[in-house]
Amino acid sequence: MSRLQHFGWFLARGFGPHGWGHPYLRWNHRWTEPGLYQDSARTLEQAGFDLLIIEDAPSLGSAETIDLRVRHAFGGPKHDPLLLAPYLFAATRHLGVVPTVNPAAYLPYTAARQFATLQHLSGHRLGLNVVTDTGSARHFSTAPQLGHDAAYDRAEEWLDGIRQLWRSWGEGALLVDEESGVYADGTRLDATRHRGEYFGFDGPLNAIPFTDGEPAIVSPGGSGRGLAFAGHNSDVQLALAPLDEASIRAYRGRIHAAAEAAGRDAADIKILFAIQPLLVSSPEEADRLVAASANPSEEALISIARKQSSDLETDLTGLDLDRPLDRSIFGEHVSEGSIKRLVGKHDADAPLRTILAAHARLGRLNDGSGFVGTADEFADRIEELGEWGNDGVLLWGDLHPVTVHRLLDDLVPILRRRGILREEYVDGGLRANLRAF
Repeated sequence: MSRLQHFGWFLARGFGPHGWGHPYLRWNHRWTEPGLYQDSARTLEQAGFDLLIIEDAPSLGSAETIDLRVRHAFGGPKHDPLLLAPYLFAATRHLGVVPTVNPAAYLPYTAARQFATLQHLSGHRLGLNVVTDTGSARHFSTAPQLGHDAAYDRAEEWLDGIRQLWRSWGEGALLVDEESGVYADGTRLDATRHRGEYFGFDGPLNAIPFTDGEPAIVSPGGSGRGLAFAGHNSDVQLALAPLDEASIRAYRGRIHAAAEAAGRDAADIKILFAIQPLLVSSPEEADRLVAASANPSEEALISIARKQSSDLETDLTGLDLDRPLDRSIFGEHVSEGSIKRLVGKHDADAPLRTILAAHARLGRLNDGSGFVGTADEFADRIEELGEWGNDGVLLWGDLHPVTVHRLLDDLVPILRRRGILREEYVDGGLRANLRAF
């Protein structure tokens, strides 16, 4: 039996040059202005989506890979998604907006005050996608770059500190009593003196408490330390895993175990698997596209190598495609999960050509080998995920109106007819809608 699932959109390109490299660039949307994003945000809200997550990377990368990242606009330039959020809130009434934030870039007191301000301005619809990317550390201080687990330790302390500040207004501190003329009771504010391994600050916070909960926390980490961070902190887990039943159930089991180990209810975390489907008009068209991808051209392999080089901040384009990939070329800033996503199921002796070709090949929705198919076939897949206990999906793509409409125009009516996609929102902001089912 079909059941409601949560839907989100993951803006994988970030606040960057939308349309670049695609024919729809000629629609003449200006990526530096809010209109493009507001149009698409309104469409997502009309479609019943819970949230929009905006990817970000504050750095253009290492000196060796900057040209790779900007030449085809794979990894930059990117403007700050936190400053885009107010425009999206102004264009919508219910959609949650989740900019990516890096603890290295925001001191806890500044972060707590800015995020609290946006939470109030948005009607409690702010989320924070907390990432621990260490490759950008040199932009914020001259301190040595942290390792993978230490970066999570810092993020944990940062978020704990922000929550202390958000909660520094005790019960009954905010009175707003016109009759007595007393706005607040300062004796009920907590000084919040924090001295930790990575941060030191004092409170209380100069922002009023929330009426409908704190900003929702999203996290994308897949490592053991990343899953522990999610279990302790997150309301939404941005999940990447093979979409077979065993993998889905195993991944969900790890997240739920991490939540319970942190003393939380497993149901407190909504696990949304990121999917980038290619929807076409007929099964025959899907079969044609899959067959055409079986033997990718040299040009297609180089294009994939460029994008992977940007994502991994490691230049793959000069490597011999017919030799095995030497994993020692990846610096400590590259997560093990990112390397695994590149290599897939290939062993250490697999030539780079074979690894890249696997990324070029497409598969069919109807047999579980990939994500090419019709809207009905994709709806079948989402229903199947729901039968395995899944909470929902994140559709992965840019936020250009052409992209959004191509994917949703036929899909939304089908999902609603099947009872998978919400018809209306509840009051109370993002947290309330995440917990509505």
